[in-house]
Amino acid sequence: MKGVEVYVEGITKKYGSTTALDGVTLRIPPSEITTLLGPSGCGKTTLLKIIAGLEPPTKGRVYFDGRDVTNLAPEKRNIGFVFQDLALFPHLNVFENVAFGLRVRRVPEAEVKKRVYWALDLVGLDPSEFAKRRIHELSGGQQQRVAIARALVIEPAVLLLDEPFAHLDYKIKQRLLLQLKRIQRETGATVVYVTHDQNEAMAVSHRIAVMNNGKILQVGSPEEVYERPNSSFVASFFGEANVLPGEGGFIVIRPERVLINPDRADTVYDAYIEDVVFQGPLLHIEARVNGKIIKIIKPRNGMAVKPGDKVRIGWLQKDVRVVPE
Repeated sequence: MKGVEVYVEGITKKYGSTTALDGVTLRIPPSEITTLLGPSGCGKTTLLKIIAGLEPPTKGRVYFDGRDVTNLAPEKRNIGFVFQDLALFPHLNVFENVAFGLRVRRVPEAEVKKRVYWALDLVGLDPSEFAKRRIHELSGGQQQRVAIARALVIEPAVLLLDEPFAHLDYKIKQRLLLQLKRIQRETGATVVYVTHDQNEAMAVSHRIAVMNNGKILQVGSPEEVYERPNSSFVASFFGEANVLPGEGGFIVIRPERVLINPDRADTVYDAYIEDVVFQGPLLHIEARVNGKIIKIIKPRNGMAVKPGDKVRIGWLQKDVRVVPE
C-alpha cells in the first residue's frame, strides 16, 4: 500500500455556539506517523473524524495527495479507522471481523482468506490459532490487534487511530506501540494517531501536532517539540518542565537539565529538598526555592539526597528555553 499526503486547510468546526476547531491548517506527510496530541476537548478527535469523512467541517477543505475529498464519503477515501472502543462485532469470530471490509467490497473468497491471514500475521496474531476465536476469548491487547488488522486488511492509504491503546496497561501498550511502528514501516501507510498521552506520542511519532482549544500550537518531530517548545503550554504539556517567569515571557528548563550542587552553572539558587521519588534507575526530586517547587530528574546511581537536605541547584544558560507569555 502507498501512503498519501493529507492536507487540511482552514478547518473550522462549530457545534451551535461551541467552536471545536478554529481555522486548523496542517500538512501530514505521506508514509509517516503524525500524532495529534492534546488534552481532552482540544479538538483532536473532531479533526480525525473530519479527515475520515465522518464529520463535515463548518469551513475549510481536506485534501489527499492534492485531491479535494472534503465532500467524499468515508468509504471512498481509502482509509482505515480504529476507534477507541474498537467497535468489534461480538457475534463474529476473529476471521470474520477482519474480513468485514473485504466482504463489503465483494472481494473474492480466495483473496479474502489470503488478505485476512496476511493482516493477522502483520499484527502478530497467528491465523491458525486466532482466526476462529470469538472476540470475548481474546485479551484486551489481542482485541486491539484485531481492530488494527481489520483496518489494515483493506490496504488503506491512510490509517486513523483514535486513542486505540488508552485502556491497556503500560507494558502491553509499549509493546503495541512498537508493533504499530513496525507495521507502518512495512505497509508504508500514512498514520494519524490521536492521544492525550505524551509518552505515547514520543514513542510512536515521526511528527507531533500539539493542540489546545481547537488550535494547533506547534508541529515538529518529538525532539523538536521537546527541546524547542514555542509556548509555556507546549513546554508543560509535552514532557516535564519547570516554567518560570522571566523578562518578557517565561523560561523553560527541563528537570533533567537542573544541576544539584553544580561545579559550574550560569544560574544558582539555595534550595531545600522537599521530596524524592524512586522510579527504577531515576530519582524524581522536588526542591523548594523561595517558595517555588523545582522538578529535578537524575540517575539514581551516585545521587544521595533526602527530604530536608539543603543544596544548591542551578543550570546552564544553553539549557534554558525562553518562550513568550
